[in-house]
Amino acid sequence: MQTLTIDDELTIFTAAEQKRNLLNFLSTGDDLEINLSQVAEMDTAGLQLLILSKREAGLAGKQLRFVMHSKAVLDILELANLTTAFGDQVVLAQN
Repeated sequence: MQTLTIDDELTIFTAAEQKRNLLNFLSTGDDLEINLSQVAEMDTAGLQLLILSKREAGLAGKQLRFVMHSKAVLDILELANLTTAFGDQVVLAQN
């Protein structure tokens, strides 16, 4: 299993760079997880990146899970009523 830890914000200001990083990560294997514990800020652009990543992984036949959701990530997921939409177990980061 390959793991990517996002240690920056997922916002409109980092969206282009994060999109490249996430799509590149999808090419590293078939069983993937993205650790969200270090995401201190997230907006709807960041949410769109997570949705895009999950969709692209599915289209490529890859397994992608989001793990260790930070409070910032959970706040946006709850706001959008998407906490369970990805099918991932929501696990809080130990801060």
